[in-house]
Amino acid sequence: MIEFRFPYILFLYIPFLLIVFFDFFRLKKIQLLPNTAENLKNILFEKIDLGKAKTRQAIVLFSTAILIFAASGPQIGIRLAPVERKGLDLVFCIDVSSSMRGTDVKPSRLDKSKFEISQMIQKLKGDRVAFIVFAGSSHLYLPLTTDYEAAQLFLDQIDTNMIPTQGTALSSAIQTGLSAFSEDNSKYKVLILITDGEDHEGEAIDLARQASKRDMIVHTVGVGTTSGSLIPEIDINGITEYKKDNSGKLITTQLNEKILEEIADAGKGSYVRFNNKSANYKNILKRIDAMEKRTIKSHIYSDFEEQYQKFGIVSLLLMIISMLISTRKN
Repeated sequence: MIEFRFPYILFLYIPFLLIVFFDFFRLKKIQLLPNTAENLKNILFEKIDLGKAKTRQAIVLFSTAILIFAASGPQIGIRLAPVERKGLDLVFCIDVSSSMRGTDVKPSRLDKSKFEISQMIQKLKGDRVAFIVFAGSSHLYLPLTTDYEAAQLFLDQIDTNMIPTQGTALSSAIQTGLSAFSEDNSKYKVLILITDGEDHEGEAIDLARQASKRDMIVHTVGVGTTSGSLIPEIDINGITEYKKDNSGKLITTQLNEKILEEIADAGKGSYVRFNNKSANYKNILKRIDAMEKRTIKSHIYSDFEEQYQKFGIVSLLLMIISMLISTRKN
């Protein structure tokens, strides 16, 4: 495992790449001087070996790239140590159907959900998280993990184009979510269903009830408003239009709180709502924090070995080599 003592130094690659880019086109421009300036080119480069000059420049650039990497303080984990954490298994089932593009909750239902989930993950300590995405079908997107940084990266990539089959198959989402849990003690497992509740299937309540009999908890989160929202769609020209039914009428998507309350009740959990207020996640987090937590055993890297010296030496050697290359013609 590689970590960086000064990761912000890696941002120097941005101006570095810009310099390389502009320098490349500057050389191209020189090489493409019109034939009428051939005599001028001969005078300018009379004593310069362009081949050697390019080689020297390439070595300097490569050396600089390695130097930036060395300055960021790369470290390699060399020893794993066992750790024990108190936590739960949390499976987030996230609705990615087209209705989640509704803007009655800003900036959109899905973006609001992702923001609240992200805030919740930042508050977790020792809990394992997993993601299920669903629309007309459901899929395990991220298996249970305590790597919260990876979870945040996966969460950022979730959008409404992930599943081509449209709909809101709540029963399928719950079934996939339950299968994401490991086979050990059920009382430390929580499923959080985040959706606008449209196009539900009746089996969802029965599945939530079955889960509660196995000591699992099913919370539901409603995203949206009962007044509803149109569903924006962006065409190939980047123009925003709104989804219509087969008769050409605009479709309004409304939050179905009744089904979500029934699922939460059957799953012995709670129903909360993500609206335009801030920190909606705290309502769910309070209930999770109040639960008994088990001891989860895992391993982390306890010792790291500095690697910057190796890269620094390579960079220095390349700089010396570039200085030894003469660009003068023999």
